[in-house]
Amino acid sequence: MTTFVNPVLGGDRPDPAVIRVGDEYWLTYSSFESAPGLLLYRSPDLVNWIYAGSALAEPLGSTFAVDIAEVGGRFFIYIPFIPAPWSKLTEPSIFVVHAASMEGPWSEPIDLGIRGAIDPGHVVGEDGRRYLFVNGIRRTALTDDGLATVGELEQVYDGWRYPDDWITEAYALEGPKLFRRGEWFYLVSAVGGTAGPPTGHMVIVARSRSVHGPWENSPHNPVARTVDAAEKWWSRGHATMLPAVDGSWWMVSHGYENGYRTLGRQILLEPIAWTDDGWPVAGTDDIGGELEAPSAASHQPPSVGFHDGFDALRLGERWTFHAPSPGEAARLTLDDGLVMAGKGAGPGATSPLALVVGDHAYEVEVDVEIDRAEGGLLLFFNDRLFCGMGIDGERMRSYSGGHVTHWREPAPAAGRLQLRIRNDRHIVTGWYRVPGGEWMRHAIRYETSGYHANTMGDLVSLRPALYAAGEGSVRFRDFRYRPLI
Repeated sequence: MTTFVNPVLGGDRPDPAVIRVGDEYWLTYSSFESAPGLLLYRSPDLVNWIYAGSALAEPLGSTFAVDIAEVGGRFFIYIPFIPAPWSKLTEPSIFVVHAASMEGPWSEPIDLGIRGAIDPGHVVGEDGRRYLFVNGIRRTALTDDGLATVGELEQVYDGWRYPDDWITEAYALEGPKLFRRGEWFYLVSAVGGTAGPPTGHMVIVARSRSVHGPWENSPHNPVARTVDAAEKWWSRGHATMLPAVDGSWWMVSHGYENGYRTLGRQILLEPIAWTDDGWPVAGTDDIGGELEAPSAASHQPPSVGFHDGFDALRLGERWTFHAPSPGEAARLTLDDGLVMAGKGAGPGATSPLALVVGDHAYEVEVDVEIDRAEGGLLLFFNDRLFCGMGIDGERMRSYSGGHVTHWREPAPAAGRLQLRIRNDRHIVTGWYRVPGGEWMRHAIRYETSGYHANTMGDLVSLRPALYAAGEGSVRFRDFRYRPLI
């Protein structure tokens, strides 16, 4: 028997949307202000996932929870964009991209004209027509090609109400995902809020014989919920239920790991069982330990390190910009390393290149050479919260809590240094050296367990990042990532 442990895809990958295509599975998730956006992963077994591209080179806003659909051999991703400081949007707006296969190429985003809504969920009704559900839960019809709406949003489902004494963030009925099994349509959604208290977010189910309702709530709600803060996985929600190749049923959702909210919402897999009267229920009481994998699943490989010599530009596969302006990739060139043009006056304004990680402990290292700029290595949450170090040719700048610190580290006034950061279960230590010299430990250590969404009200994660600020440029060479036991 092959087993697996959660997460099946580590690091900050919230609001997963999953589709089965033949004998394999495809997944994407909310990419928010990262670019490229809507990173695509494929899997033969729901346990092991491999990067397979991106569906969105230039987001139009902050990219929230999507849905993937296949109709008539064509694939669709329905996308809510939220206004961002750099976008032209003035309110939440739902778009769609489409392709002949999940590999792409994907079309440019098409505006569906839906405003003030997020979390689209697609379904084909018993009448053969296409519909899009959104948070609330509201619904509109789509044209046969799925590229335009017919009519306005209408309220169709009011959700299931949990007891008032449960400790949640907010009711927040959202994330509708729909599927048909037998004579029933099932509506899977989330309530309770996506961050906040660990016992908040949960998965609920309703069903109807018609896509037009009425919707009957499951007597087994919620299907998934963190009952106690001692559990390994918190705030479980935004679920997709689907059948595996062997006929078993599975649920893919997200959750925060107990003690590691800094890693963001990670992707969870758990079995689904069916009652005799046709309701989906949790197939296990505890998803924090070893679980039996779908049949024919391969063993999960351990986390491994890598070396990026910047011989190629691995945007999406490895690196994404945080909060980029349109055309941000033009800042990058490959020339004896990765050359990044400067932007902004300091790390918070630079749209750094960030790396999603899922390890509790790791080291990152890079060679930094500046040219009329400031550049360095950070652990970056958002423009208001980061730590790390950079050089400007005159001094080393040390950052903590999103600010340059008063500490004047006695590093050499050099235009080129190698920098290393170790994040060992929230204890962050830095080192530096001139190329070929001895490593010198930075005098100050940081504790970063509070660098997470509930501190900053921003649903992202703490990531290693490279930044370049100022008028010139920074050349990065020999980036290394090493997980630590």
